[in-house]
Amino acid sequence: MAQKIVIDPITRIEGHGKITISLDDKGDVSDAQFNVTQFRGFEKFCEGRPYYEMPSLVERICGICPISHSIASAKACDAILGVKIPEPAAKLRRLLNCGEYIQSHALSFYHLSAPDLLLGFDAEPAKRNIIGLMAADKDFALDGIRLRQMGQQIIQWFADKRVHPAWVVPGGVNKPLTEEHRAMMLSFVPEAYEIVYRALKWFKGAMENFREEIRTFANFPTMFMGLVNEEGNLEHVDGKLRFIDSKGKFVADGVDPARYQDYIGEAVEPWSYLKSPYFKPLGYPEGIYRVGPAARLNVANGCGMPQADQEWAEFIRLDRGPVMSSFFNHYARLVEILYSIELLESLLNDPDIMSEHVRAFAQPNHYEGVGVVEAPRGTLIHHYKVDEQGLITWANMIVATGNNNLAMSRGILQVAKRFIQGDKISDGALNRVEAIIRAFDPCLSCSTHALGKMPLKIQLLANDGTILDER
Repeated sequence: MAQKIVIDPITRIEGHGKITISLDDKGDVSDAQFNVTQFRGFEKFCEGRPYYEMPSLVERICGICPISHSIASAKACDAILGVKIPEPAAKLRRLLNCGEYIQSHALSFYHLSAPDLLLGFDAEPAKRNIIGLMAADKDFALDGIRLRQMGQQIIQWFADKRVHPAWVVPGGVNKPLTEEHRAMMLSFVPEAYEIVYRALKWFKGAMENFREEIRTFANFPTMFMGLVNEEGNLEHVDGKLRFIDSKGKFVADGVDPARYQDYIGEAVEPWSYLKSPYFKPLGYPEGIYRVGPAARLNVANGCGMPQADQEWAEFIRLDRGPVMSSFFNHYARLVEILYSIELLESLLNDPDIMSEHVRAFAQPNHYEGVGVVEAPRGTLIHHYKVDEQGLITWANMIVATGNNNLAMSRGILQVAKRFIQGDKISDGALNRVEAIIRAFDPCLSCSTHALGKMPLKIQLLANDGTILDER
């Protein structure tokens, strides 16, 4: 009899989701779905609000990546105003974003995924967490805590608050950098380099231990999308969209983010409140693509920073074309932390960074605006329409988790086929099914804008809907 497995809740992720795995009559895995079970309604909350409230309002979508939402929102508002923000303001937005990348990637790598990577996917569940990590390797765990602290402190020095600051505004930022905070941030740089290089050395030395995970964690051909700058290098805040295929060939390049709807469609499935974006020219669901840390390194010509470029060169040699296994998102996060530290140091030493010209003022000159950035988890799109009074009449947001939705479900299927046999879920198989989701590091609070607790659940169901096992 055909059966289903349901995992609900998924653990060590940011948000609430469920995984459903179907077995055929022989007990083999036949299908898998990533179910986001909470209603997504934030766009409707925004209707009727003044455009200038949006950068602060949308930060409340998420407590982990509020900076990404505020910058994407501010860029959409810049387009509505029709202004080019002052160059010092653009650099300050980049600096703030460096703080978010450092803290967010540190959270994902050290707190959410390192218990699997350091202790093993088959370690006891009671120990496979940040407390168990501290007991097994105190220095490693403290490195993660310290790196995240640095990123959060950088955000606070710019914006007065670590979470949901009101510093990024339409037209730029609301106050310049102080010399005191500039000096404090520069004092972090040597220690931050030491920490990330320790992590890179450890991860590269440990990869041999994860052959099966590398082979099965969403290791299949897809397209990839990300922002690049004018030189085609890694870009997090400003840039053009680039799509490549599974061979590394450019499918679309230099795409103005304001034209995202020419390339990205959004499908809806009855079993999830998370939409499924796809590459329009290929249709749904064939137009599957991936975003995020590994995708950004895949689409870029390099990082544009010397130390990060050296690590990028090692990263792209992992595969004959684009790096396919999403297991390597963990590696790519460390490369991007290094890139963010280098960019932070470079911008803090830019003489223009202390300018007080940090905001352009205007009234709305257009009825529509699009802002696109690379959030730590992947490409983030904010699209607004306003009326003559500057009130929001319509909003659409495509978050990284949505962009990866099709790939996550296919990745679950690949992992389940390898590690689940029969009508019971072993603990090791359960953890690996969850870990493929953690490799993407989804933010389900971003993707669904839910209230309340946000766990993950897995169910194994028979063909008639009978629950055979639940974890």
